[in-house]
Amino acid sequence: MKNDNPLEKDIESKVCAYARSKGAEAYKFTSPARAGCPDRLFVAPKGVIFFSEFKRKGEKPTPQQEREHTRLRLLGQRVYVIDNVEDGKRMVDMEMSR
Repeated sequence: MKNDNPLEKDIESKVCAYARSKGAEAYKFTSPARAGCPDRLFVAPKGVIFFSEFKRKGEKPTPQQEREHTRLRLLGQRVYVIDNVEDGKRMVDMEMSR
């Protein structure tokens, strides 16, 4: 039976594997002094850097995560919230084409 609502860690794992297959690095991102940081920092060729917060299908970031995403976006960073593998692959493809 197919799981229609995979766990966050399973989505994250598949998207990170896809990014690595395309030549990017996917760092687990934590900051002890700043809660709410996105789950992953992706570093791709040509100086491309972007962040991703992974969630189960339909889940939303917490208010604390939203605040941190906004801070990063105000600094010119790209932050995505991904709740399925297909959107995660599209994110990687779009960023890798920059």
